[in-house]
Amino acid sequence: MATVLTRGKALTRATAHGSEFEKKDFDASSTSVASIPPLGEPIERKKHFWQRSKPYDSEAIATLPSVFDDPETAEKYQPPAEWENTHRFDPLARWTWGEENKLIRKIDWRIMVWACIMFMALELDRANIGQALTDNFLPELKMNTNDYNLGNTVFKLSFLCAELPSQLVSKWVGPDRWIPTQMVLWSIVASAQFWLSGRTSFLVCRALLGMLQGGFIPDIILYLSYFYKHAELTIRLGYFWTAMSIADILSALLAQGLLRMRGVEGHAGWRWLFLIEGLLTLIIGIMAFLLMPAGPCQTASWFRGKGKEGWFNEREEVIMVNRVLREDPSKSDMHNRERITVGLLWKSLKDYDLWPLYALGLVFQIPFVPVGQYLTLSLRGLGFDTFQANLLTIPYTVGHMITMLAVAYAAEKFSNLTALSVTSQIWGLPFLIFFNVADLANTNRWVIYAVTTLLLSFPNPHPIQVAWNSRNANSVRSRTISAAVYNMAVQTSGIISSNIYREDDRASLYKRGNRQLLAILCMNIVVYALVKVYYVWKNKSRDKKWAAMTEEQRLDYLATTKDEGNKRLDFRFEH
Repeated sequence: MATVLTRGKALTRATAHGSEFEKKDFDASSTSVASIPPLGEPIERKKHFWQRSKPYDSEAIATLPSVFDDPETAEKYQPPAEWENTHRFDPLARWTWGEENKLIRKIDWRIMVWACIMFMALELDRANIGQALTDNFLPELKMNTNDYNLGNTVFKLSFLCAELPSQLVSKWVGPDRWIPTQMVLWSIVASAQFWLSGRTSFLVCRALLGMLQGGFIPDIILYLSYFYKHAELTIRLGYFWTAMSIADILSALLAQGLLRMRGVEGHAGWRWLFLIEGLLTLIIGIMAFLLMPAGPCQTASWFRGKGKEGWFNEREEVIMVNRVLREDPSKSDMHNRERITVGLLWKSLKDYDLWPLYALGLVFQIPFVPVGQYLTLSLRGLGFDTFQANLLTIPYTVGHMITMLAVAYAAEKFSNLTALSVTSQIWGLPFLIFFNVADLANTNRWVIYAVTTLLLSFPNPHPIQVAWNSRNANSVRSRTISAAVYNMAVQTSGIISSNIYREDDRASLYKRGNRQLLAILCMNIVVYALVKVYYVWKNKSRDKKWAAMTEEQRLDYLATTKDEGNKRLDFRFEH
């Protein structure tokens, strides 16, 4: 967020009923504060999906104050001419809450729903290895638990290594071109797992899948940031990762049918599982070429609407561009097909103010991943058959969806990202203590299943932290790189997680591994506290410097500073 300098003029609430604000070229030298059309006031939006929407005046002005309302500060944040949406930028544009809310619903339907469908396709091809395990996958390929661990490590390492290069390619050619290409390529590899013959082919396919899927998530996040404001993005990323959970449920249900194909044409059920789900992703990847516009003002195509308008008319494009830019002027820093140079890459990587978030990405999921990764295998070991083991994964997935959405909504309601994120660790504490103190060998299998289900239903703060990283980047360049680096940290945590439960610990139901998970969880609580302390300290330091400056000095700073992104004195970190 950025400090908004004003001239002390009171903001006036107005309605757009019966009046039209004519679009003009904004000239700071001839525009005075008195000539700026009246601005609106924020409305109290519902923060939880179970709340009723509070009544509001749909004709009230929704255009909120920003740096563009003072001609002197507006000059410092003017979008460059080469930015793809500059032709729709108009600091004098005004719109109503009725128009904005209707437009947000339209963006959700046109952009967000398809993003969720693509993510579900990725999850199907990434996670169906869990269903294959219940169908004698390891014995038939003459592999053991350590081979499976190695496969997961190879996948995540390949995924990690592909993150940054993929993000750079996406920024250069555009996510609307690169993401569909990724999907088509990885779907071919996913389908090819039908012909796996042993350990070597298994590892090769996991490596290729990781390389081709790597970068998909940060690519999508950057893409969505073109359309949504910060708080909107946090909540929608909650739905985005909910789509992953829905895919896990669908995967379990599909496995119920596909694994029963064992014997068809003389092949195992897990082979049909890989083939059919891979072909499904191929279809979605081809459709993505048609359904992903390059940006808010580039939706026109033969498939996305007739004429020059595409999905959105001129009025809607003006609202889309200006409402996002008024909240975060840094989103006009780069063209959506502008490549990032080596110098800009290095500048982004050494941005130490984002390192605390990378640290969170590295550790926050470790206490939960091994338990989930081995769930179907553990259920088989507890005496459940193939189809029971797959269906018993559904309850925790539903619980995980509910808690993840709840914590994402709560983070925006209470404006405390750190406190809501650390609830995941507090949630897992009693269940991991149980795994460490109980005699699991003599515990009823349904009790073990219940505790495991509750542990894996933890309120995942991943959507919060991804949006948190995006907010604290404060520039398109940094947001592009940091999204990839954060996700690389998450994938690194996956590599660590994949090697905690080992074959020699299996007989004791992973007693040693559970001790390690509990220790890491306790460490994570401390890490979250340190991240909070760091960002509070940074903001107070900047507040002190900013308060010591006169208004003229502040304007001079805005006009002459070489500070960029989150290094600006008028920027405050979210926490």
